[in-house]
Amino acid sequence: MGSNNAFVIHPDVKYAPTSRPADMMLDEACMLVEAIGLDVVLSETVKISQPRAGSFLGKGYADQLAEMAEAYEHPLIVINTTLSSVQQRNLETLTSCKVIDRTALILEIFGARAQTHAGRLQVELASLTFQRSRLVRSWTHLERQRGGGGFLGGPGERQIELDRRMLMDRVMRIKGELQEVERTRHLQRRNRDRSETPTLALIGYTNAGKSTLFNKLTGADVLSKDMLFATLDPTMRGMKLPSGRRAVLADTVGFISQLPTELVEAFKSTLEEVVEADILVHVHDASSPMVAEEYADVCHVLEELGLDPEMQAERVVHILNKSDQIDDMAGDTADETREYLQNLLGGGVFVSALSGAGINDALLVLDEKINADDIRLDVVLAPEDGAPRAWLHAHGTVHSSVFDDVGNETVSLTISIANRNRFASRWPQL
Repeated sequence: MGSNNAFVIHPDVKYAPTSRPADMMLDEACMLVEAIGLDVVLSETVKISQPRAGSFLGKGYADQLAEMAEAYEHPLIVINTTLSSVQQRNLETLTSCKVIDRTALILEIFGARAQTHAGRLQVELASLTFQRSRLVRSWTHLERQRGGGGFLGGPGERQIELDRRMLMDRVMRIKGELQEVERTRHLQRRNRDRSETPTLALIGYTNAGKSTLFNKLTGADVLSKDMLFATLDPTMRGMKLPSGRRAVLADTVGFISQLPTELVEAFKSTLEEVVEADILVHVHDASSPMVAEEYADVCHVLEELGLDPEMQAERVVHILNKSDQIDDMAGDTADETREYLQNLLGGGVFVSALSGAGINDALLVLDEKINADDIRLDVVLAPEDGAPRAWLHAHGTVHSSVFDDVGNETVSLTISIANRNRFASRWPQL
């Protein structure tokens, strides 16, 4: 196989509806291939009226691919759809090249990018789940018999049964380790809940600029590149809001259309940060021609995680990133685009995470959303009430403090209902 060359083929199936035009699906597949450091030497869309049961693509086209592959020293061939193990094997035979489908490609990227122990476990679990359905591959050793000697022998186990059992054992072990990781995360989340620190999770289609925005909001130094799936493992950092309130911001994995079901399952514990977050900051690439489709894809994944449209509407703040690219548009196009996006999302803040434009507006909107349920309160404190005074300053936003002639202080502040109840149970006399 050629070391770094790849063919990317997008099958445009006549009766299979897709959310995007075929050329855009092909472009995205090419970006996925480039994300694992391969050179795309051929990319094309092939129109298919009916996929072949044996090889998905027609024999004539497969022969054509085989001819072209000769010139490039047998490159990797990526078919941008889901192939059965039989279709994959037959295509490999017809083209004399290694063939992978969209699921295997995304798993490959995730495997290369996972940094944390939990991330690597989740990728391995997804890969094993994927392989388990493919243990019918034409391996030469599968029919070999294994048994003991003499009268204890019996027919033994076929190699495929051994492989399946080893695979299942590994899956069970990984699931056990992941439960331990989940327990730790749950404890950390409980501690955050106890300290009343609101959590915000950045979500959005892959390559919308979430990590750049994350770095801008928190002053962190997370890898941010113009490539698909630059971020895999969730990163959490503290940030300060304009009201002085502290919050925790989580950067999560980017979503993508047709995300393999194995990955949705495996990454549910990573995406739990999304489900548990107080506010979901949905970052859109405002310059993308497919904003509406990407928005729909993200909403679909959120529904799979158990967040229905009503819950999404309550907790989501829309941030339209890369807005500087809209400003570069000619004439009235920029205004029309901004209006279209605002109508599509029902409002949103335009920012450029790269230049910092609009970041202050975004912070104000997030602050307002977090403090939406806060109430205004006036508390009268005596000179000896040092502990409640310190508590109110730590858990609320103090607007003014006025002393009377005898030294009593009237503190006027904004505080969340939960903290108001905590204060009342600690100091019922005040």
